[in-house]
Amino acid sequence: MAQFKAISLSSSINLACYGPKRNTLLHSDNLICSRKLSTFHELSGKSSSLHGNAIVSNNVCMTLTPKNQGIQAVLSSNSGTDVATVTKGGGLRGKLNKVVLAYSGGLDTSVIVPWLRENYGCEVVCFTADVGQGIKELDGLEAKAKASGACQLVVKDLKEEFVKDYIFPCLRAGAIYERKYLLGTSMARPVIAKAMVDVAREVGADAVSHGCTGKGNDQVRFELTFALNPELNVVAPWREWDITGREDAIEYAKKHNVPVPVTKKSIYSRDRNLWHLSHEGDILEDPANEPKEDMYMMSVDPKDAPDKPQYVKIGIESGIPVSLGGKTYSPAELLATLNEIGGKHGIGRIDMVENRLVGMKSRGVYETPGGTILFNAVRELESLTLDRETIQVKDSLALKYAELVYAGRWFDPLRESMNAFMEKITETTTGSVTLKLYKGSVSVTGRTSAYSLYREDISSFESGDIYNQADAAGFIRLYGLPMRVRAMLNKGI
Repeated sequence: MAQFKAISLSSSINLACYGPKRNTLLHSDNLICSRKLSTFHELSGKSSSLHGNAIVSNNVCMTLTPKNQGIQAVLSSNSGTDVATVTKGGGLRGKLNKVVLAYSGGLDTSVIVPWLRENYGCEVVCFTADVGQGIKELDGLEAKAKASGACQLVVKDLKEEFVKDYIFPCLRAGAIYERKYLLGTSMARPVIAKAMVDVAREVGADAVSHGCTGKGNDQVRFELTFALNPELNVVAPWREWDITGREDAIEYAKKHNVPVPVTKKSIYSRDRNLWHLSHEGDILEDPANEPKEDMYMMSVDPKDAPDKPQYVKIGIESGIPVSLGGKTYSPAELLATLNEIGGKHGIGRIDMVENRLVGMKSRGVYETPGGTILFNAVRELESLTLDRETIQVKDSLALKYAELVYAGRWFDPLRESMNAFMEKITETTTGSVTLKLYKGSVSVTGRTSAYSLYREDISSFESGDIYNQADAAGFIRLYGLPMRVRAMLNKGI
């Protein structure tokens, strides 16, 4: 179970939450009240998050005008009609009670905090998930969130859950996107977004928000997971605000007295977790450019790796890695240990051009040292424990499995059903695999399993009772019959 840490940044009063349905902030809509409302302010609290017309049956008529314009309310009673013009309740774009924001402490998310307060008149709960991005990424988050105007910071340690419930199922399935990508970011987003849905329930929030741009895959991954609670509103500032780049964000931060993060801006866009480190942007945007060596952070240059190979023995139970060198580790501990070992030998560097879900191509460089070792180990053990037809079907489904994960459909019934198949089919994938790590390469040197389908007495070139080599003649004749018939036709026989 994930560890939970809530840090109160300021005292606040929890107001009653009248959360509108999902996405009502983005479309015109009608609000109909079935009971008599005692005050105009109660109606305003319910309706101010909508753009469009509000129709009330109990002698109260209210028209909501677009965005920044005022609200004109007409209250009808037996004594006459009063007309009042008021400022729209909440913020510039509507009214939300409390928003849970996926928060990193960087410039973008620091700016999003005051932007949410200004545009939706809401409290902002910052949420940070520890998925193995490193302790430096978590330092000083409380102070940053407070300085940005958040009312609370929530931190959850999701490392074990991330590896056990997300990474290892993909590993068991053999899921690789477009022949190279081991889905590091794709697997991390649903575990983070699911935790945000849980936190929203715990703190009484009626909305969630993220800092993903409108060009990337992550916006889809977050929002498809947010659908686990369809009553939550989703706010995606990069699809709404006028900020177009870093300079605009810095100017907005200064205007709202938000301290600009003093960390040096990387020329690359990076995402790091316990499974991988990705690099995008700058010179990588031209696929013809070779990555600079100083870009890499998890692995050494293979030419600088030790001149002596290192052997590692991975223990696997039902398709899931459980031990290293005979010692049992927790999922996160095992991966972290292999990251260190693999990185030292320059293992797991991938440079690829991939097809984003939104339609464009992008170039990325990935470092996945521990994951590369584990993928080789599990796949090699399957060569002993799975028959030909099973491997072929499993490999074909693994392609679709990877596509679903890449597209953010982790909680899709199809992905869950395919996962059940993978779990069943690998029940006997238990044993150990020994690999040699040497200057960027991973070579399998041995594999053993009590469930091995390999029989030396059958596979040997020596004759045996089970396999009679003379039987092959009849098999070949029947197996090649379609080709023989076609040849006869062509020759007029």
